[in-house]
Amino acid sequence: MPSKPLAAALAAALLLAACIGVPPKPAAPVLREAAPLAGVPASAQAHWPDAAWWRRYRDPQLDALVERAVAGAPALATAQTRFEAARAAVRVAAAAGGARLDASAQASRERLSDNGLIPPRFLGFNWYTQGDLGLQFRYDFDWWGKQRAAIESALDQAHAAEAERSAAALLLQAAVADTYFGWQADQARLALARQAVAAQARLQRLAALRVQRGLDPADAQRQADAALAAAREQQAALQGSAELRRVALAALLGVAPAELPALDPRPLPAVDAALPADAGLDLLARRPDVAASRWRVEAAAKQTEAARAAFYPDISLQALAGFSSVDMDKLLTGGSRVFALTPAIHLPLFDADRLRAQFGASRAELDAAVAAYDASVVEAARDVATQAVALRQIDARRRERAAQVEAGTRLRGSAAARERQGLTDARAGLAAETALLQQRDAAVQLDAQALAADIALIKALGGGYRADADLAHR
Repeated sequence: MPSKPLAAALAAALLLAACIGVPPKPAAPVLREAAPLAGVPASAQAHWPDAAWWRRYRDPQLDALVERAVAGAPALATAQTRFEAARAAVRVAAAAGGARLDASAQASRERLSDNGLIPPRFLGFNWYTQGDLGLQFRYDFDWWGKQRAAIESALDQAHAAEAERSAAALLLQAAVADTYFGWQADQARLALARQAVAAQARLQRLAALRVQRGLDPADAQRQADAALAAAREQQAALQGSAELRRVALAALLGVAPAELPALDPRPLPAVDAALPADAGLDLLARRPDVAASRWRVEAAAKQTEAARAAFYPDISLQALAGFSSVDMDKLLTGGSRVFALTPAIHLPLFDADRLRAQFGASRAELDAAVAAYDASVVEAARDVATQAVALRQIDARRRERAAQVEAGTRLRGSAAARERQGLTDARAGLAAETALLQQRDAAVQLDAQALAADIALIKALGGGYRADADLAHR
């Protein structure tokens, strides 16, 4: 129990604190509890992504690329640095309060002034050696929760940095997968482009032969030449696109393009994704960027509590125990012992304007954090809705394109049959082949778009991230 003088001083300090106007405790911020996804098509059978979501495509090449990117990406190293800095801030905040024990030892050699308060002739010496050895103890009482709020704010900032690190990893994983499947799509289209060039070359030779025989005008050959050049241009464009994607993959992995492992063309995987039925309620805990924004709100709220607690007096207890002597031979004797006990109360009476300004700034930061959180929730919902709707649209287009490819296949078969029966020459069959190759190319592009939308939806759903359960229930 505090002594009567200390209790009286504490009561007086509290009275003075009331006089400088402690602001009222602010109400807890009102945050969104669900993402606005009403009306977006969802499926009760749809599953949330796993942490290693890219493995669902069953492609060992992709697995190796993602793992290598995550292991050494510069972007993740930067995020890790921010996380480590946040963890260090927690330790700094924790060390700022509570108990502190310091040991000290010093020795000084001094000369007394001949004209000082006590002339040396009365002491019998001009020079003396002062020795001090002791322990100093200090304890700050956190009765108003200022230190506790500061520590909790630093912890929330560390949680936010950890969520941001997860968000950076998800962005990197999605970028690697999207770029890799873009390269695979280019390879599939390149195979079709080579067939198209071969078909156009045959048509060009037939056109030249018919012009030489006078069966067709010269413009027929010019048209065939232009069609062949266009097919070769498309092939060159796809080759360039594939090379650019390799450069992009190398950059994502943090290596030179020559260090990128050899990649083999593989068929694009099937896509069967949908929006989970509970996306509106569960999305906030599964998006790392939204979770980071929520942790920022919690940190700002704790900072506001600390700023309000600063209006109350700081109460501390200091103690000193040690030895002090001007005779070094007697430093460690019982007569050289020194002790001190100092309770202290500190209240910045003439600093009220600064405290109010700090409190106002903390409230503004809290409001900004709440606004940023609400914006992140709306943006997350927009992202999810966009990808879910895009997948449905692409799926509908793929079904219609499949019907066109089927019709084109039958037309090519009919043309080939007429050619075998001698009813027509090779031009009809080559034209049907060219048209079918164009339909297949369009189908591959739609497959690639569906795969890109699937990856984007996985990223929009958080990519397997799960926020801390304590945050989810706050």
